[in-house]
Amino acid sequence: MTDYIPPKVWTWNKANGGAFASINRPIAGPTHDKDLPVGKHPLQLYSLATPNGVKVTVMLEELLARGHKGAEYDAWLIRINDGDQFGSGFVEVNPNSKIPALMDRGGKTPVRIFESGSILVYLAEKFGEFLPAEQPARAEVLSWLFWQMGSAPYLGGGFGHFYAYAPEKYEYAIDRFSMEVKRQMDVLDRRLAETEYLGGKDYSIADMAVWPWYGGLALGRMYNDSAAFLSVQDYKHVQRWAQAIDARPAVKRGRMVNRAIGEPALQLHERHDARDFETNTQDKLAAE
Repeated sequence: MTDYIPPKVWTWNKANGGAFASINRPIAGPTHDKDLPVGKHPLQLYSLATPNGVKVTVMLEELLARGHKGAEYDAWLIRINDGDQFGSGFVEVNPNSKIPALMDRGGKTPVRIFESGSILVYLAEKFGEFLPAEQPARAEVLSWLFWQMGSAPYLGGGFGHFYAYAPEKYEYAIDRFSMEVKRQMDVLDRRLAETEYLGGKDYSIADMAVWPWYGGLALGRMYNDSAAFLSVQDYKHVQRWAQAIDARPAVKRGRMVNRAIGEPALQLHERHDARDFETNTQDKLAAE
């Protein structure tokens, strides 16, 4: 129980606390003028290595691993805690001011793609990879892709926020979202008891979308000690799947791109060439 009674009309209180209070606001649009940089490749990615950002860099690295030279890309770091996503150039690419955002400048008219699921589908169709062309396999992959779109807000904005980022601990909110996240993990565990990957026998964009969120949780990389709190070790099939994907070389590279926290050797703030993984990680740059 709390003393709070909602007013008849909500008004914005900038001092409401929380980890992201300094950048949250109830209106859209840019807060400042700032053009986005443009590199040498047709594909220009503006992102940060959050779970949503990692989906796309993993996809691009997987495409390159399969020999698609047209998937070469420039990845530019967007520091969301600093409000880079509210710059005028970024808002032109994504009016929702969320990472990741992609520009494809390979054709006569540049194409903007925003929302991580949309980017995965766009790239899958562009290169003919990781999304089956025939039914029912295509529908299965898309269903699990959109399962992630609808489910992860309960993990991130729900459980993650109230467990790790809210200014105070609220038992009702933590219980509510812990229950839902565990239900979701059970959904995944039951599916992965039947098949090697979410879409079936083949690795797909469904796995690339779900893994950074739920695989990250299973591997103990999310929200402080949440893995122990949620007993993620009990989901044996999710653990098998998460570890298998984590071992993929392209996934290891994709996790590094636009990463700005953690071990310096695993942080590649910008990626413009495959050689950057060897020469431009933060540990190498700090040693110069």
